[in-house]
Formats: sequence, structure tokens, C-alpha cells
Amino acid sequence: MSNRPENINQSTGVAFLFPGQGSQAVGMGLDLYQNSSAAKAVFEEVNESLGVSLSDLLFNGPEEELTKTINAQPAIMAVSIACLRGLEEAMGKGTMPVPSLVAGHSLGEYTALVAAGALSLADGVRLVRERGRLMQYAAELRDGGMAAILSLDHDVLESVCLQTDTEISNINAPDQIVISGERQSVEKAMELATEKGARRTVALAVAGAFHSRLMAPAQEGLEKIVNEMSFRQPSVPLVANCTGQAIVDVDEIKAELLAQLCSCVRWSQSVDYMTRSGISLFYEIGPGRVISGMVKRNIPDADVTSVSDSESIKQVAS
Repeated sequence: MSNRPENINQSTGVAFLFPGQGSQAVGMGLDLYQNSSAAKAVFEEVNESLGVSLSDLLFNGPEEELTKTINAQPAIMAVSIACLRGLEEAMGKGTMPVPSLVAGHSLGEYTALVAAGALSLADGVRLVRERGRLMQYAAELRDGGMAAILSLDHDVLESVCLQTDTEISNINAPDQIVISGERQSVEKAMELATEKGARRTVALAVAGAFHSRLMAPAQEGLEKIVNEMSFRQPSVPLVANCTGQAIVDVDEIKAELLAQLCSCVRWSQSVDYMTRSGISLFYEIGPGRVISGMVKRNIPDADVTSVSDSESIKQVAS
């Protein structure tokens, strides 16, 4: 009996993946703006949609403004879509890879929906800017934090979370799981995880306890703006963060975006689903190489191509 999920067309064997927050850096996207008319048009549309020059902040900083979640989220989406449009321009319709599935890590899920035509770029950047504002609001209500726990059995870590009132918020790979909670609770969980045999624990430089119940104050506001946006059925299925399963229904997509705010990102399960679905080539599209690394942690011999700037676009297109 096949492990391949049913009712999904996987004929191309290609998946497009999009990064989440934390990939931002001052200067990202500038070479795309200078070398690709299609990418330049993306930045211009984003600026017009937001009513501010996000590209100026992207290209020139200051860094402390760019790293604020209200700016970082639309910035990463803008650069990711600029990479995609730049690649399409360089390769042309005849040779451009066509994905069977799209996915994104946290914020990247919104970018994946724009890439798949479920959401316009203009609506997408407005939506994630508001998501960033709401997440910052929720983060300021409670002193939350996150930590990566390396090489500790999942069941053991669940027990640690129960004892410390923390939550598993990202399963990036079997040996890399992230927890969230109030900062003091996360610190206790890190100590206990080390006692239980974790190879390493790393406190993350984030503003709050993302993908946990501490984000609940942001859900009502996010639901309001999600319902104001015009969603369409995506051209290819989205592998959802919360379930690691493919979805195409608009109501399911909206429910996923709302649930994702306070739920665990099941990235390892998502990668497993994609490989069982016949995906043999992954394209990470956007700034950085975090997603490529996480795919490789799950599948060491995975074929992953990073498209993050003009140089990588040239290499892929040649």
C-alpha cells in the first residue's frame, strides 16, 4: 500500500518553500531591485500598498526598525516574492519550475499563499503587517520567550513542558524542537531539558512566546483582518503548518492562518508529507538559508535549491 497522500497532483515533484521571521537583514533585496525589473515592480507595489517606503527601510535600515515584527514580516514577504518574480523573469515560462505543493514556515505560510495566487501581494503585505502589529501587542502583555531544544526525545520534552507550563511551538526536525512560554518558565524548561539529556538548549532572540497560547490576545484582531481580505483557491495546495497536510479550501486556509498564531508549527511533519507526496526537489525562495537547513535536518540527502538574491537566480536560470 502506498504512503503517498491521495487526491493531490504531484506530477512535477517540485515544492516551493518560503522562510519565516528571523531571515531579515539590512540590504536584503537591493541587488534584486537593481537587477530585475520584475523584482523592482514587487517592491514598488509593496510600497504603494503599505503607504510607506518599505524598500528604503529594507535597503538602508536602521536595523532596529527592520527587526520590529511589524516591519520584518512584510519585508520578508516582499523579498521572497521579489525572488520568485525575479526567477520567473530570468527563466521564462517554458523552463520555470512548476510546483506541486507550496509551504512556508510561520510567516512564510502567508508568502506561500501569495505565490500560489490565493492572496494578492497587496493584501498579503497588509495582512502580515497587521499580524506583526498584533503579535507585538500580545507579546507586550506577557513577558514571553522561546528556546530551541536540541536532541531530546519528543515525549521527554512534552513531559518537561507539562512540568514547566511551557508549550512545544515548532517541530523543525526530530532533533530540533522549539518551546514557548513565559520567560521564567522557558528558562526553567531549558534547565530541566538539559538535566533530561538535551544536547543543547538555546534561548531565541524573539520578542514574545510565538505559536503559543500567549498569542491568544492577537487572534480576534487577526480574524477580523483575515475576513476582510479576498482569498481565492490556490493554484497548488498549501501544506499547512498546524497539521502537516495539504489544503486548498479557502475556509480551511483562513482557519489555518488563525490557528497557526497559537499552535505548533509542524515543519518536520510537513517535510515528511511532501516527500511522501513525491516531492524530490525543494526550492527555498526568499532571504537566508534557514529553510534549506531545516529540510536537510529532516532529509540529509534532500535536493534543496536556495533562491535568495540575483546571483542565486542566475545560477538556477543558467
